[in-house]
Amino acid sequence: MRIGELAKETGVSVRSLRYYEEQGLLSSHRSGSGQRHYSEDQVARVEFLKRLYSAGLSSRTIVELLPCAESPSVDNSDAAFARMLHERDRISDHIENLIRTRESLDALIEANQAHRDTLACR
Repeated sequence: MRIGELAKETGVSVRSLRYYEEQGLLSSHRSGSGQRHYSEDQVARVEFLKRLYSAGLSSRTIVELLPCAESPSVDNSDAAFARMLHERDRISDHIENLIRTRESLDALIEANQAHRDTLACR
């Protein structure tokens, strides 16, 4: 499939797909006229990359983790395992901060609603 089709199917911009390719996260084959063509399995690859990016991982981190995801082995699993633990801990900390932020917003919403209720009674 061509880059526009992959973008449409995955909801990722053409620019992002080019960036993924520049970073070594995605590969394509070039036609004689230089157009990028992607295999069907690249859809799952892009979906995986989207999840990693949405979790806050950088392209550098993703590049480090991909060898373990693509072909797990003793040689690459120790470093990737340590990096995954680190990233999981970082994400867990972020989730805890988000929960505290949501709780603060809930308290503000409750106070605002109570104030609005007193105004409505006047």
